[in-house]
Amino acid sequence: MASITIRNLDEDIKRRLRVRAAEHGRSMEEEAREILRQVVGQPGAPRNLGQSIHARFAVLGGVDLPPAKRTPLRPAPDLE
Repeated sequence: MASITIRNLDEDIKRRLRVRAAEHGRSMEEEAREILRQVVGQPGAPRNLGQSIHARFAVLGGVDLPPAKRTPLRPAPDLE
């Protein structure tokens, strides 16, 4: 197993980690491991670009655009 040291941790973050660990009945070290497992443990399924864009802007809601005005097609050129 690997180990890491976290330097310059803000006192408020450390306090909140201690409280969260106590709420879950774990040590601060185990709570930090669990947080890391949840956040970076398993890679998610890759999404395509369209899905990523949709997810980013879905919270803004949709926009109703008026229908585009259509004109008749031009006749095809006579190439003879």
